Amino acid sequence: MNEVTQYIPLPFVGPPTMICFSHLRWDFVLQRPQHLMTRFSRQYRLFFWEEAIPVDHHLPFLEFHSFVGTNVQSVRPRLPSSWSPEAQARALKELLNQMMSLTGTIRPLLWFYTPMMWPIARDVEAAAAVVYDCMDELSAFRFAPAELKTAEDELLAAADVVFTGGYSIWEAKAHRHANIHPFPSSVDRLHFLSARDVARDPTDQAALPRPRLGYYGVIDERLDLELVAALSRTHPEWSIVMIGPLAKISAEDLPRAPNLHWLGQKPYEMLPEYLSGWDVALMPFAMNEATQFISPTKTPEYLAAGVQVVSTPIRDVVRHYGDLGAVRIAAGSVEFIAACEQALISRDDPARWRDEADQMLSRLDWDRTFADMATYLEQAIHGRQMSRAAASPPLPSILRGAKKYDVTICGAGFSGSVLARQFAEISGQRVLLVERRDHIGGNAYDHHDEAGILVHRYGPHIFHTNSEEVLTWLSRFTEWRPYEHRVLARVGGLSVPMPINRTTLNMIYGLTMTSDVEAAAFLSGMAEPMADIRTSRDVVVNAIGRELYELFFQGYTRKQWGLDPSELDKSVTSRVPTRTNQDDRYFTDRFQVMPRDGYTRMFQRMLDHSGIDVMLGTDFHDLSAAERGELTVYTGPIDAYFDHRFGRLPYRSLNFRHETVDTAYFQPVGVVNFPAEGVPYTRITEYKHLTGQVHVRTSISYEYPSAEGDPYYPIPRPENYGLFRRYELLAAAEKKVIFAGRLGSYRYYNMDQVVGQALAIHRRLKQARRVGAGMAGEA
Repeated sequence: MNEVTQYIPLPFVGPPTMICFSHLRWDFVLQRPQHLMTRFSRQYRLFFWEEAIPVDHHLPFLEFHSFVGTNVQSVRPRLPSSWSPEAQARALKELLNQMMSLTGTIRPLLWFYTPMMWPIARDVEAAAAVVYDCMDELSAFRFAPAELKTAEDELLAAADVVFTGGYSIWEAKAHRHANIHPFPSSVDRLHFLSARDVARDPTDQAALPRPRLGYYGVIDERLDLELVAALSRTHPEWSIVMIGPLAKISAEDLPRAPNLHWLGQKPYEMLPEYLSGWDVALMPFAMNEATQFISPTKTPEYLAAGVQVVSTPIRDVVRHYGDLGAVRIAAGSVEFIAACEQALISRDDPARWRDEADQMLSRLDWDRTFADMATYLEQAIHGRQMSRAAASPPLPSILRGAKKYDVTICGAGFSGSVLARQFAEISGQRVLLVERRDHIGGNAYDHHDEAGILVHRYGPHIFHTNSEEVLTWLSRFTEWRPYEHRVLARVGGLSVPMPINRTTLNMIYGLTMTSDVEAAAFLSGMAEPMADIRTSRDVVVNAIGRELYELFFQGYTRKQWGLDPSELDKSVTSRVPTRTNQDDRYFTDRFQVMPRDGYTRMFQRMLDHSGIDVMLGTDFHDLSAAERGELTVYTGPIDAYFDHRFGRLPYRSLNFRHETVDTAYFQPVGVVNFPAEGVPYTRITEYKHLTGQVHVRTSISYEYPSAEGDPYYPIPRPENYGLFRRYELLAAAEKKVIFAGRLGSYRYYNMDQVVGQALAIHRRLKQARRVGAGMAGEA
């Protein structure tokens, strides 16, 4: 067996597949992997790949085991014991490849509990995501293979998300991965609560005299067997009950005494029955390398059963449970025995310690842990999808003049692309979409930069809408990621919420207001009422006064527009509300989401229609009359269409400085505003907040308003609207041209408003049962 056979899987139709690689057997001891994988198996077809078993056979093969009550398939490789380690490694890779082929597994999610199995699966193509759930520091365990640390380095480099079995191990590894999260051991509370009501004592425990002090779990080098022996010697009248399988030690290693009872492994279902007969639960762990980072699952299980706990000073036990009256921490045999004596004194007064423990456990259960992990997992899968989307081929170019079109559209932004799809799909028209830039999507265009981070080339585009129609229409071309936009403003050395809310006021003025009424009264006292509100300055000063106006609006507006707020229409600052509550969301729309795969991918799907041809890098004005369709949709600047006959309409432009920073995150929110006039830029955007992408680095952009460059914002002044009206009259006379979008309408529209306008234009044309003639002015 010198070469690995390549199997081509046939697609499996059904739920996605997860392959969990574990050093623990599924039916060994029910702990973290079983709790989590049982839950994941409700939404994944789940294979639990275990360590290989040597056999006296000439060929390798796989065993599949099903277990009652779960949807998990345990997979147990069998390898010829006579083969070399190299041959066995090759065989395992081939067996995995063969299993995936026979089960139709494509793009599985790979979940690892041991780095030693990463070499088996490292060559799996197009994995949905790679997860490393590091529940223990396996390299510190007895008989750990020398190559484990190297394998873990490789797994950490490949993993999309890393979980740890506790905070201590998280602290030790946090610097090694950008997306690592601590998940200490949780508890199946309802299962162990039953111990408080169990009346029947198991047969092998019923005859043991009280008091009883018990332990259950794997019995291995992590237990302090000398401590257990000292406990039994000091109090021969106590029954010491030890439950669990032996691992890496032999029965000869166990201390023996008449009151020391080694009962062996018991089913998980019976553990509450044993617990119900214990007076104190023990955690006699040795303080060694193997226990340095453990977070024992049994701690919350003992407490849920209503039994006090005595533990050696395991760091995560001290951290999470050391302050509870139900838990005693003791180092050394003398202190440990004394703590057990104190626990026995308290056993008949559970009100002193049980309620406090119950309150803590009410926030701890495996369902919650699973749900939180599933969220991180979804983000990891999404991150991989975005990386694949980055490699999507560009839209094909077309041969100019090769086809006769019904509609020609200038501009491949929201307005032009939505109308292109509607004309092609609903009206059956042949559409030519012309874009002078080298990409589709207009200013919403996003792409992966050199670091592989998804960024918005033309500044942040945050999708929010109250229109269910608009959201439903766009949902045909994208899945969504929930995202509520939050903005901070840097003022006076503070980072405060923007728009101004109660928190902002408390931080700026050192107040402690706790109600809307207090904040409203404060703002009323700051306000300077004005009888005639005409400008942007008037709006703000009338509502919140001159001081807050100068602090938050004056400098920012001057930079953004190149004009003082007193020279701008009141609509500019009316867009930014002031709140008396603590709502720090920038928008309050019903729907606040971001395209899961990015805007560009959404546009690609939108324009993926046989009736649409896209011509990039071409100025619409360079097309000959023969190349244009009978109807034109123009989404560029309306004055440019008429060759600036009455002069240029004023616009404000933007320049961006994009940077990638060697840190996981640069700032706490997606956008930070800088209102001070002394700062040349208006805001910094960090795109990972918007996209949810996971990456060890982060990309940001500095935004500089400018009077020169591509038109972004129509400048809202009465004389500018007057000039636009003159062009609008010319547009009304163009019976076969529709002017649409922000530039075609000379209005500041949000993205959803542009989509809504485009859908309304096509709807009116469809209702008129004709395309173009006489409809341009109405549109």
